[in-house]
Amino acid sequence: MRRVLEILGSSLNLTWQEFKSHKVRTLLSLTGVAFGIFCIISVLATVDSLEKQVQKDIQALGTNTVYIDKWVYAGGPDYPWWRYMKRPSPSYDEMLILKHKVPAASSVAFNISTNSYVGFENDVINNVNYYGITEEFVNIQPVEIELGRYLQPADYDFAANVVVIGYTVAETLFGKAEKAVGNTLILKEGKRALVIGLIKKQGKSIVNGWEYDNCVLMPQGFMKQMVREKNSNPIIMVQGRSTVPMEQLRDELTGAMRSVRKLKPTQEDDFALNDIDAFSSFASEIFSGINKGGWSIAILSLIVGMFGVANIMFVTVRERTSQIGLKKAIGAKRSVILTEFLLESAFLCIMGGLLGLTIVFLLTLASKAIFGFAVVIAPGILILAISICIVVGVLAGIIPASIAAKMDPVVAIRSK
Repeated sequence: MRRVLEILGSSLNLTWQEFKSHKVRTLLSLTGVAFGIFCIISVLATVDSLEKQVQKDIQALGTNTVYIDKWVYAGGPDYPWWRYMKRPSPSYDEMLILKHKVPAASSVAFNISTNSYVGFENDVINNVNYYGITEEFVNIQPVEIELGRYLQPADYDFAANVVVIGYTVAETLFGKAEKAVGNTLILKEGKRALVIGLIKKQGKSIVNGWEYDNCVLMPQGFMKQMVREKNSNPIIMVQGRSTVPMEQLRDELTGAMRSVRKLKPTQEDDFALNDIDAFSSFASEIFSGINKGGWSIAILSLIVGMFGVANIMFVTVRERTSQIGLKKAIGAKRSVILTEFLLESAFLCIMGGLLGLTIVFLLTLASKAIFGFAVVIAPGILILAISICIVVGVLAGIIPASIAAKMDPVVAIRSK
């Protein structure tokens, strides 16, 4: 153990001496390694943080949940929107029927939405999301209340003119969001509504989910007084029981919807079942592809960096030929010489890796402002980066180290 520590200390000291003696040469040679590690860490950390944020936003749409709509949410450049234009929209009455016809469902809710203004006294803000919801909506989409209360069963039963509002809406209208509860807002068509609750601040959603910060939630019956149901993006939300597989839920929903709409066996579905869990899997595949692209760039950079480190090691072996001969003459084994140079090469790559890591760390400090979400370097990514540096260092130094280990001590001592 003591001998190993001595070799490590000697290699580290020689690496530092090399760096001090040839700062510019060493830094230029390490640029490739630094850039390669920068690519690996930045891509992996950014993609990992982005994926976690996207998956969080997707899960916020509802776990084990299906959205019944006339539109298919998959989208894409070849999206045949014209096929869905004439489809009937889901209705409130269909939602009521599904509650009784789908045993696999634990909660069924109906939602209509639009975008309009919200006013208080002389202040008005535009582009606020209106959500008209039914009672079981909160089982699928949990809503955290900061102040006041959430909608109660009586509010739904009597289509009460009450609303729960988002943090940004409250902050914009009242200066301090906490002042919103208890005040009366002016909504679309001049309708007035009492603010009974304030939604806890959520933050921006990458996948453009519900965006609760910029919304007003109200009973679906009250919202129908301001909009036409079929023109307000109606959807039926169905959450399956925890013990029921998604395929079973989809099968039951398909059969129930076809029955409700009296479709013949030869007719195709005139509705879409949008599976939220499928979105999550689709997002994972996309991020996997991005990671592969990042690795391709990083590997090319590391190869360039490896040749730079190998060049340093060849020069170092040449400069220390007489020292190598002297060490071998006084009893140093081939394995000791080989290990010293391999460790020195690995330390050089680790220095390049630390340079790349420093750049990434500085960028993460500004990531919230640049990307809208915080980029976090996970411990696993750091361990991977250091491991790569060591492997690249060993590969870069293996040939120069082998040459040094095989030198004849007499010839080496006589060299200049």
